[in-house]
Amino acid sequence: MANEQLTLALTGASGMPYGLRLLGCLLQQQRPVDLLISTAARVVLQMETTLKIPGQNEAAVNYLVEHFNCQQGLLRIFGPNEWSAPMASGSAVPQAMIVCPCTSGTLAAIACGTSDSLLERAADVVIKEGRKLILVHREMPLSAIHLEHMLTLARLGVTIMPASPGFYQQPENINDMVDFVVARILDQLNIGHKLIPAWGTKKLPSDK
Repeated sequence: MANEQLTLALTGASGMPYGLRLLGCLLQQQRPVDLLISTAARVVLQMETTLKIPGQNEAAVNYLVEHFNCQQGLLRIFGPNEWSAPMASGSAVPQAMIVCPCTSGTLAAIACGTSDSLLERAADVVIKEGRKLILVHREMPLSAIHLEHMLTLARLGVTIMPASPGFYQQPENINDMVDFVVARILDQLNIGHKLIPAWGTKKLPSDK
């Protein structure tokens, strides 16, 4: 999937460190990323991070490029109503799209195909074109409504990845737990990383 366009969407669920860490990893590997930030995501970004991402797209791109110290030209940002954006059409479908973190509302909208925003339309296009869509849902407990929407999407080939960090790597801090989830997302995208050792490559206390 080297150098192929990816779409990353941030929605208003708690879990912005996951999305930002993923964005940083992609840009540092020189992967072109189209970034979608919902209105609610901007609110949560202010609550969970120290970033002050400008509202204007060009200024936001410059801010994030400097923050991640990455190459210019890799990142583009589109607003929720920019219907002329490439990912709104099957003729310019990205190789993959990741929604991280993904709210239950976004999950429902994608499952129902409402396409009321660029984010929802982009996900709908990825599904209909048979490309990879990853939803990193971050909410609990789950109601039957959430589970039914997940089942609907899973049957369409969508990858449902709840933000559930593992502990067998013996994480020492929150960043280690974030990296566990981001590593699994990168695995799904077939993108190499060194965030965590693969299972079986690290000696566990029970090993003899």
